[in-house]
Amino acid sequence: MYEPLLGDREKELLAECIDSGWVSSEGPFVTEFEERFSHYIGTQQGVAVCNGTAALEAALYGISVRKGDEIIMPSLTIISCAIAALRLGARPVLVDIDPATWNMDPTQLEAKITSRTRAIMPVHIYGLPVDMDPLFECASDHDLKIVEDAAEAHGAEYFSRVKGDRWLKCGNMSDAACFSFYANKIVTTGEGGMVVSNDPSIAARVVSYRNLCFHAEKRFYHTELCYNFRMSNLQAAVGVAQLERIEETIALRRSFASYYKERLSSVPGVHFQAEPPNARPVYWMYAIQLDEALGADAESMMRHLKDKGIGTRPFFLGLHAQPVLRKQGILAEEPFPHTDQAHKQGLYLPSGLTLTRSQIDVVCDAVHDIVQEGGNGSI
Repeated sequence: MYEPLLGDREKELLAECIDSGWVSSEGPFVTEFEERFSHYIGTQQGVAVCNGTAALEAALYGISVRKGDEIIMPSLTIISCAIAALRLGARPVLVDIDPATWNMDPTQLEAKITSRTRAIMPVHIYGLPVDMDPLFECASDHDLKIVEDAAEAHGAEYFSRVKGDRWLKCGNMSDAACFSFYANKIVTTGEGGMVVSNDPSIAARVVSYRNLCFHAEKRFYHTELCYNFRMSNLQAAVGVAQLERIEETIALRRSFASYYKERLSSVPGVHFQAEPPNARPVYWMYAIQLDEALGADAESMMRHLKDKGIGTRPFFLGLHAQPVLRKQGILAEEPFPHTDQAHKQGLYLPSGLTLTRSQIDVVCDAVHDIVQEGGNGSI
């Protein structure tokens, strides 16, 4: 499904770590990675952590989320977003998605705001920027914070009228933003994450939270309960090597996406994520959604592709449908039809950086054949 691209530069910097003995979070590559990545995004500070879920929690702590606060987020996202809020005693409040972009629908925000709303958490799903201008206006009107989940959107850009008619990178449009460096991300450290911010006070709180909230003047003196969310020097070394060629990686992903679309454009009932003119996506995954008229859902398509030796993944199950969240009774009982439809009909095709065009041909031929066979009632 996804194979990262690792090479000699990663080996070189890992060997440097081992030879130097600096393998913990105290090593110099951590600081270098934080500085280089935050500079690339365009923010003043970056704080490396152990994974993307930790980044979300640390960012919410950074904006001073407390028990009883509400965080508005899309229903179509990984459960990490809800977990981050819940661990701080906050409550996720869900909005449905735009059926064309699969991103949160900004028109639903106003109806979800209460006196307890603390922040909006847009998720740039599958590498496509959320339509942020309505969020900026909403946050300004109601004195809310914005925490971006940019885990899948390294290098993606959004053109903002509200922010001065200019292109901004995902991660540089909020009070704090979160990235993941899991193995299938555009920049990987195996596991890892980062919080970026232009607010020094938020960054300082994140730095404290990731390191057990050690007292500034007393090393083993604690006034708050926090966690060890540190990134190791070994991980950061890989990140530095990966970041050196991020533009090449993004160009490759865009090239593959274009080829997928070219090859599947003639297949009826297969749709890609919409690309608004004010967004430059990075295609974290090559995702498609099937028309119900095909008589096939994502599960059946995935099963047929598996029979042909092709790996796939389903879309996220909506947070509103997650058994663990429903059991806790923390979510309002309301419908999320577009999220449900996307989950039922959506899947990712092979998306690794080591793909070849001939392999994409195999995938696209298989999709074409399965859809064609479906016309004969075989899906």
